[in-house]
Amino acid sequence: MSFSDFYISHRTRKGNFLNQMDHLIDWKPIEQAIRRHYAPASDGVGRPAYSGLLLFKMLLVGLWHGGLSDEAVEDMANANLHVLCFLGLALEDDVPDHSVLSRFRTQLTKAQAWDGLLAEINRQLEGRNLLVKSGCQVDASITHSPRKPKTQPTYEIVTDREERDDEADAQADLRVIEVT
Repeated sequence: MSFSDFYISHRTRKGNFLNQMDHLIDWKPIEQAIRRHYAPASDGVGRPAYSGLLLFKMLLVGLWHGGLSDEAVEDMANANLHVLCFLGLALEDDVPDHSVLSRFRTQLTKAQAWDGLLAEINRQLEGRNLLVKSGCQVDASITHSPRKPKTQPTYEIVTDREERDDEADAQADLRVIEVT
């Protein structure tokens, strides 16, 4: 365990939704099902490919957070410690690009495995007597805002013009500004 992993584990709530889901779901059968349809291979440079389970978990994050775009999921994985922990990534690890997620989803859909993987998640949750429902997140932050301004703004007319014969140009240079 690196220092950053230790630090992250102490900075995140244990009762977080993603942490709970990570402990409730048995990922082994899901990972095996993914392997039947997705065989990661390293690219031409020799970098190892991302695991299918990592990519599937990223897609779940997008679903569980209201149907986020692949770009938004990538941003969340880069910025949110709870998501990073759920994905099993360390701060030093690279996060898969949104295009990788898109290709992965397309591959699972073509193989007709996407619905089966989601059904397995639901089956496991229902086996623990958990209801699978959809919902939305609401930001209910309370902010102080006066009903009306305490003072009326005062205005003054500012003229930035020379004496001109043509009235149209003179009116264009006339403006009203608010004095605070």
